[in-house]
Parts: sequence; C-alpha cells; structure tokens
Amino acid sequence: MPLPSGARPSRRVPDPLSRGDKLRLTRLRKFLLGWYADHGRSLPWRSENATAFERVCVEVLLQRTRAETVARVYPVFFGRFASWDDIAETPVEELEEHFKPIGLWQRRARSVKALAGWVTSHGGEFPATPEGLAEVPAVGQYVANAILLFHHGQHRPLLDVNMARLVERYVRPRRLADIRYDPWLQEAAAWLVRGDDPVTTNWATLDFASAVCLARTPRCGSCPLSWTCPASLA
Repeated sequence: MPLPSGARPSRRVPDPLSRGDKLRLTRLRKFLLGWYADHGRSLPWRSENATAFERVCVEVLLQRTRAETVARVYPVFFGRFASWDDIAETPVEELEEHFKPIGLWQRRARSVKALAGWVTSHGGEFPATPEGLAEVPAVGQYVANAILLFHHGQHRPLLDVNMARLVERYVRPRRLADIRYDPWLQEAAAWLVRGDDPVTTNWATLDFASAVCLARTPRCGSCPLSWTCPASLA
C-alpha cells in the first residue's frame, strides 16, 4: 500500500541487544541471584532497616573505595547523620573529618553536602528522571542511577567498571572506551537488572565481579560460569 502524500517511512532504531544477548543476560541474572543467596557480602547498607538516604549516600562514598572500607565508617557516620537535613546543616569541615579514614575526604564531603543542600531545598525529593537529575549538583550517571534505584524504586543498573567487566566477559565487549556512553553496554546493564529484584541483582553482580570475575586475575578455574563464558573459553 503506498504511503500517503508527504508521509515518510518510519525509521525504527534497532535494538542494540540481540536476542542472543538478552538470553545470556537473563541466564546471568538468574545465576547471580542464586550465587548471591549463598555468597553475597553482608554490608550494613544492605540491611532491611537501611534507608534510601543511607543507600544513596553510600554510593557516593563507594566510588573509588572498597566496600569494606566504607563499612568501617558506616556505623559512626550514620549514627551521627540520620537524614539529608542533618548533613545540610553540618559544616563541610566536620564532614571531611568523618571521611578522612576512607580518603578523598574533601571531594566526598563537598559531594554529599551539595546533594543534601539540593534535596532539602526541594522538599526532600530527588527528580525521578535522568534529565531532572542532570540538574542536581554532584550527580553523574552512576549516582543518578543509584537515586532512581533506591529513592524511586526504578530498575536501574549500578554500572561501574566491575559490572561492565562481568557483562562484557560473559556476553561481548563494548565498542566505546567510556562505559557511560556505550549504547550496547548501557542496554545490556539495563536488561540485566530488569527482573523482579533489581537491587539484589545489582549487589549480586558487584559481589561476583569482586570475588570471582576479578580484573587482573579472574578465578575462572573455580567459576561456575566458566564452561559457558567466552572469556574463559578463549
């Protein structure tokens, strides 16, 4: 049937994920959730009693820092600060003192202070879209996803180099150097956490990457996925 006069054929943007990619990512998700039930780390912000405030704040602290290091300062810090309001009312110099044991204390103090100042001046709510969060100070793609995941309950990946490494080894490598801008990797990470429990899937992915699928010395010999992992079979 001919198109109406002046009409243009639609150009459907192809899905960067193939059907095979989606199947592998779905299998990976199922495996990771099972693995996490037996081997997941017990960290204070993963407690059922942890608040969205604590979990978002922790993600700022976790950047370029081991989880075990952040866990050591967690009880004291969140014993002192129970809300964004508490942080907003605190001098940045006091925040720096709390962060000195984990390093980069000036940067972390400025970041959480900026977040706290913004959210308290906006009724305690963060925007619920990436576009809105782009206007919030100290919020890049990773922290934006953390806010959407923990604060708004959206299915968002905590995509860092650890998650990227696991996905790329088990499915296929990305093409762009920066993980923030590679469309295939972004879609793959989103597909990985699209199940019923995106929070646990994120934690399971990060734990498995930290315990088994290591950057320099992956433990392929003891990895249950090795028999079907392209990186292990190469």
